[in-house]
Amino acid sequence: MNAIIPQALGPAPVPVIPESAPFTAAQRAWLNGFLAGLYGGVVGNASAGPPPPAAVAEDFPWHDPAIELEERLQLAEGRPLERRLMAAMAQLDCGQCGYVCQSYAEALASGAETSAALCVPGAKATQKALKALLAEKPVAAAPKPAIAAAPTGRPIRFVSAARLTGPGSAKDVRHVVLDLADSGLAYEPGDSLSLAVENDPALVEAVLAALGAAGDDSLRAELRCRRDIARPLDRTLDLLAGAARHAPHAAALRALADGEDGVEPADADLLDLLQAFPSARPPVADLVASLPLLKPRLYSIASSPLACPGRVELCVGVVQAARRGRLRDGVASCHLAFRATPEVSLLAQVQVSHFRLPADPAKPVIMIGPGTGIAPFRAFLQHLEATGARNRAWLFFGDQRGATDFLFREEIEAWRAKGTLARLSLAWSRDGDRKVYVQHRMAEEAPDLWRWLQDGAHLYVCGDASRMAKDVDAALRQVAMSEGGMNADQARDWIVALARQGRYQRDVY
Repeated sequence: MNAIIPQALGPAPVPVIPESAPFTAAQRAWLNGFLAGLYGGVVGNASAGPPPPAAVAEDFPWHDPAIELEERLQLAEGRPLERRLMAAMAQLDCGQCGYVCQSYAEALASGAETSAALCVPGAKATQKALKALLAEKPVAAAPKPAIAAAPTGRPIRFVSAARLTGPGSAKDVRHVVLDLADSGLAYEPGDSLSLAVENDPALVEAVLAALGAAGDDSLRAELRCRRDIARPLDRTLDLLAGAARHAPHAAALRALADGEDGVEPADADLLDLLQAFPSARPPVADLVASLPLLKPRLYSIASSPLACPGRVELCVGVVQAARRGRLRDGVASCHLAFRATPEVSLLAQVQVSHFRLPADPAKPVIMIGPGTGIAPFRAFLQHLEATGARNRAWLFFGDQRGATDFLFREEIEAWRAKGTLARLSLAWSRDGDRKVYVQHRMAEEAPDLWRWLQDGAHLYVCGDASRMAKDVDAALRQVAMSEGGMNADQARDWIVALARQGRYQRDVY
């Protein structure tokens, strides 16, 4: 799930050139960008005397998910190693690595992080680029193995996980309800919930059997509660390769560690590796220490506390895939869907977000969230209805089939009928002769989308980081070019200006 970067202080209000002003659309956009740069970083100062000198913001021209990897690396050429490493990331700040792009790169450069395989959206291309860059630096002393900390959080109670997708859907999406009573947790629409869950007990038992350690209860607890056995890191692969007594096993493990294409078992979990390479058996303590810590999973909250007092609700896609003769389960999604019970508490924390409805009720709201990306926008719409806010709201939603995958359909249609939702644009990728996605609806609605943005609309995107978020960003640029008369560079600068004003926000994973 996505990680959201909290901002303690939001930007000061930024003036916007009205559509009625005597400028062309492109001129208005450039002026709005200028005003964003002028006002976007100013924060009120209550102390007397002149303000301190403003820090010069470092320019990261590669920090744009629409730019291809090779071009990003060229833009960072000549910069320090940590900036070139940053340019190799997917540029989505999605948090799946436990960092954002800049801090992950800095951790790699300093040696605080040793794995180059954490960028999920960047996949093998990013891993290869990072390893090539890291090969340029002197080899540092190996860090001490991580000490596994116990999961932290406040106990909350599982209530239910009803299926949202209909019979015949290719997806299993759950409406998860959790009771916050006596937890002390509070949230606002746009926040995320961090959940600490255990590994599948059946998978843990299979790993213990492969290690010949079925009777080791302390190892069982470590693998079940504290170590991520679903996604071993390249350092685990390197350790197994060094211990392998069979040369072909060692070679294959090193190729996997380097992210080479076509090497099997691809996308392996720890059990896959132990079964595929029985000659690779390092000391168990070293193997466990090489595994990443089991991180809490983040989910965008799909409820407003005004509409759902005392509880929090999520929209969770169940992750399951058949691979090499067995079913691979998502750690948290399958726990919530199949194993969680009201009798056993879950540990949770609220992650405060910058992802917020505009404070000004005159500002329109554009929400783009296909699939489980609907989650924060259900929270937004619940909140708009509960507060009676007058913000015009436009939702772009889609999935595979309208009959089976229209999540929260009754609620959304009711909001549309009441006027809480002013516009609704739907995209079903499997219902017609051609695949239609939300970015195609954006292109079809470009004139109105541009008018809403010129009226000061705040645009929000939630969902898949690797494809959807990039496609939406590209579609937004096309809107600026087709409706605003901009060239590609001007469109990019306009989008940067929107983000600086807090009017273009993304919650991606």
